[in-house]
Amino acid sequence: MLGMPKGEVFTVPWTDEWEKEFQMEKENIIRKIGSHIKEVHHIGSTAVENLNAKPIIDIAVEVECFGDGEKCIRPLEELGYSYKGTELVPDRYYFSKGEPRTHQIHLHESGNPYLQEQLLFRDYLRNSEQARTDYEELKKQLASEAQGDKYQYNEGKTDFIKAVLNGKYRL
Repeated sequence: MLGMPKGEVFTVPWTDEWEKEFQMEKENIIRKIGSHIKEVHHIGSTAVENLNAKPIIDIAVEVECFGDGEKCIRPLEELGYSYKGTELVPDRYYFSKGEPRTHQIHLHESGNPYLQEQLLFRDYLRNSEQARTDYEELKKQLASEAQGDKYQYNEGKTDFIKAVLNGKYRL
């Protein structure tokens, strides 16, 4: 399953189809804007094997210079992405695709601290079964409590993520 309807928050079991979908999308992105990008990363919970996730493929695109993101807007729109601006997270261009939403692109300048945190958190979950289990349980609880409020759901994950990034998460 892929896609998160507006006004809903839920997780589904991980599937290797998400990795295949990411690889196909990565190839399309490189074909369209490869001359502007440094790297394309699969981020978020769909990038972590055996972790339940919202069924949305999160993609981080690194560009050498933040201003290069302007050159990527039109080509990504040609791939079906809607440009949502740079206001949601500082120093990031944000795009979404699908209705219901199936993909998101977070376009950052290489070395962006937010991007680095995304990669560190993803890698930690990939390497720690206990952290992955704890995070999954937290997400299930938050999805139930949030009753479709994605902001409440995301805010509820913040302390766990910060604990991991700050080295304060204890197994």
